[in-house]
Amino acid sequence: MALKITLHHGKVGSKPVHRANLEALGLRKIGQTVTKQDNAAVRGQILKVAHLVTVEEVAGE
Repeated sequence: MALKITLHHGKVGSKPVHRANLEALGLRKIGQTVTKQDNAAVRGQILKVAHLVTVEEVAGE
C-alpha cells in the first residue's frame, strides 16, 4: 500500500524540523503531491507535519 501526500499549507514561518521533514518527503511547493510507501518512517514524518499536509491511502501501488 502507498500514501499520497499533498502539501496544502506553505512552510514559511514553520519550524526548521518541519521544513526538513517536508524536504525529506519531497514536498517543495503548495499543491505538490508525492506518493510514498507506507512504512513507519514515512508515517513518523507525516505526523510531524500533519497540520501542513493531507494524506490519502492508495491501493495497488
